[in-house]
Amino acid sequence: MIRSPQKIAGKNAEKAGKRREYPTPALEKGLDILELFASTPEGLTVSEVARSLNRTVSEIFRMLLCLERRGYLAQSENRERYHLTLRLFRLAQEHPPTKRLTLEALPVMHRVAYELRQSCHLGVVDGGHVVIVAQVDSPESTGFSVKMGSKVNLMHAATGHVILAHQSEDARMRAIMEWSLETKKERPPADFDAHLNKIRARGYERRESYEVTGVVNVSFPIVNAQQDAVAGLTVPYVKRIEDKVGVAEVIEVLRAASGRISEALGAPPNQGLAPRVKRSKKSHRST
Repeated sequence: MIRSPQKIAGKNAEKAGKRREYPTPALEKGLDILELFASTPEGLTVSEVARSLNRTVSEIFRMLLCLERRGYLAQSENRERYHLTLRLFRLAQEHPPTKRLTLEALPVMHRVAYELRQSCHLGVVDGGHVVIVAQVDSPESTGFSVKMGSKVNLMHAATGHVILAHQSEDARMRAIMEWSLETKKERPPADFDAHLNKIRARGYERRESYEVTGVVNVSFPIVNAQQDAVAGLTVPYVKRIEDKVGVAEVIEVLRAASGRISEALGAPPNQGLAPRVKRSKKSHRST
C-alpha cells in the first residue's frame, strides 16, 4: 500500500526544516539567474534580471558575463537581451544514468512507433516536473507528440504518476516535496494516494490527457535492478480515421517494450509488468 502523499509532504517538510544550511551567496545568485532564464524563453535584459532578483545591475552584469563566457547564456543579435543556450540540456543528456537510459531505450522506442504508428516518449521525474529525455515521432503524416526537453507538472503527467507509483517511498516523498515547494501548493489532490495505488496494482497508467482533448496517455514504468522506476515510457494515443490499432494493442506493445528496456538496465525479467492484454480477434496492426 502506498502511503498518503499528504502525510509524506508534511514529514518531508519537517525533515527539510532540520537540515543544516551553509550560505553560498555566489552560487545561489548564479542558480537564481539560470532558473529565471529557464522560465523566460523570450530572454531578459541586464536590468530586467536585476529587478526580478532584487539585485544591483553591476553584480548581475558580472554574473551574466561569467555565464556567457561558460556557454550557458548567449546575447541576442542587437546585444540587448540574454537567453539560455542548450548547454544545460546537453549536460543533462551527458549525465551517465540519463545517457545509458536513452541509449537503451531509443532503439526500442523506434520499434514501438513503427509498430503502433503512434509517437512515444520517455520521461523522468526532475523535482516537481516530468522532463522528456527522448522522443520518437509517428511514421504517419498525422498524429500527436510531445517535444523532447519539455517539462510537465508532475501532477498533470501520466508519465510522472506511473513513475511515482513504482518508486520507493523515500523517492516518492522527495518528488512530492519538490513539487510542493516549486508549485507553492501544500499537498497533492485528495485522491492522489488512491490513484497511485490503482496504477501500482494495474502495472501501468491509462487515462485521458490532462492537457489535450482526444489524447489517451498509456504509460509503463522503466525499472532498474532494484525494481524502482527510473523513467516512464508513454504513448500519447490518438485515434485516426480507419486506424486499426487500439488502446489494447498499445498496452500490449508498451508492456513488452518497457520490459525490454528495464531488463537492459538490470531488472529481472518480467518485473513490474502488467498482465498481458488479449487482442481482439477483429483487431490487427496497421501497416
